[in-house]
Amino acid sequence: MQTTIFNCCYDIMEISAMYNLKIISSTVRPGRKGPVIAKWITEIARKNTEFTVELLDLGEVKLPLMDEPNHPSMQKYEHQHTKDWSAKISEADAFIFVTGEYNFGYPSPLRNALEYLVKEWGYKAAGIVSYGGVSAGTRAANSLKGDLSTLSIVPLSAAVNIPFFSKSINEDEDFEANEISLKAADAMLKELLRWTKALKPLRTGEI
Repeated sequence: MQTTIFNCCYDIMEISAMYNLKIISSTVRPGRKGPVIAKWITEIARKNTEFTVELLDLGEVKLPLMDEPNHPSMQKYEHQHTKDWSAKISEADAFIFVTGEYNFGYPSPLRNALEYLVKEWGYKAAGIVSYGGVSAGTRAANSLKGDLSTLSIVPLSAAVNIPFFSKSINEDEDFEANEISLKAADAMLKELLRWTKALKPLRTGEI
């Protein structure tokens, strides 16, 4: 009987320990390939039973240029799109940002989405999946890391960087990852889980 009760409690603890992972796709232009890469990493992430995963496509979210009259740190939002965005990001325990590279940096819609909020981002870990040509989007990823840190997001060193990504997108618009990308994704997700667990006391105000 005691064993049954213990196992039941253990199962409840396991369920409650799931972490909310938001994957954010950053490009919005017509013809973009970011959603293809985002779909791939979302499918990989959903294989990890300790994460509940939601893909947020900025091309579908359609945030206008920052239009709130009050500073985001005040959280006095007037527009419904901001309130909705705040609610989505508040739910998260961790992030994966999927970014292309535009003029050696990450896309402006992602910067706009980041700047809408302040407190909602804090004390959460983030992995980055970048894609591009020969640089594999690494210059965009490095620029993004610096900006994430200012929002008290912890950007991981473990990342996925995909060079010449278009060569791996098939006729069905699916990304066919090679062994290098698959191993990198696995390593990033394992590291993301470790940091998400470690940062939980800061997110919940326990310390």
